[in-house]
Amino acid sequence: MDRIRTLIVDDERLARRRVRRLLSSFPDFDVVGECASGGEALEFLQNHPVDLLFLDVQMPGTDGFGVVENLRGERPPMVVFITAFDEYALRAFEVHAIDYLLKPFDPERFQKAVGHIRGVVATRNGKESQKLQALIEEVRQRPPSASRFAVKSTGRVFFVRQEDIDWVEAADNYVCLHVGNDTHLLRETMNSIEARLDTSRFARIHRSTIVNLDRIKELRPWFHGEYVVVLNHGTELTLSRSYRDKVLQILNA
Repeated sequence: MDRIRTLIVDDERLARRRVRRLLSSFPDFDVVGECASGGEALEFLQNHPVDLLFLDVQMPGTDGFGVVENLRGERPPMVVFITAFDEYALRAFEVHAIDYLLKPFDPERFQKAVGHIRGVVATRNGKESQKLQALIEEVRQRPPSASRFAVKSTGRVFFVRQEDIDWVEAADNYVCLHVGNDTHLLRETMNSIEARLDTSRFARIHRSTIVNLDRIKELRPWFHGEYVVVLNHGTELTLSRSYRDKVLQILNA
């Protein structure tokens, strides 16, 4: 049997190292590379033939869904998803993937995934490409919003519901989810998280700020056509001129 050329894609270095270490026990797998983002993975795939992706779902910029959506060729690589989402969140597409690993996974669960991969490779007859194409179509048609966000902190993963978020703030390569008195860091861009938020509930009021419209208590005119947005708990944010008309239209609808 030919060795299975494998690419590991995860924004967490320790997660990539763990997958590589576990794969080292299986001589029929050849790790040809590691990528820390979806964009890096797509660039790698343009120049290197790969049979299998271990692919994280949640990454900044181009996420795992974006990678799958941009896979090209008559025989795209098989996909094993690595994710912090629960099984319910995966239900829509799990039948199209070879397998998925729910973080944190143990060696026994990883070995089971390896067994699935080997079984597919041994009987591969084109059905996997059809399944992946079905996954790609499903990803393209998926609704942009997510009901909750998986937040990683000190080795744990917990979930924040959209309706609990008061406002979102840009912070370098992260965004801050402000939830009551708590603040959660999420490694995403403002554009990517804006695309996942419910547009009937959230609006961009500044290039670095998204607000839950239900939390707005008052708008105060400010200088140069800007407004001060006052939230229910007293936080004051800036509504810039470039977003003013759209936000006012939504609030007056």
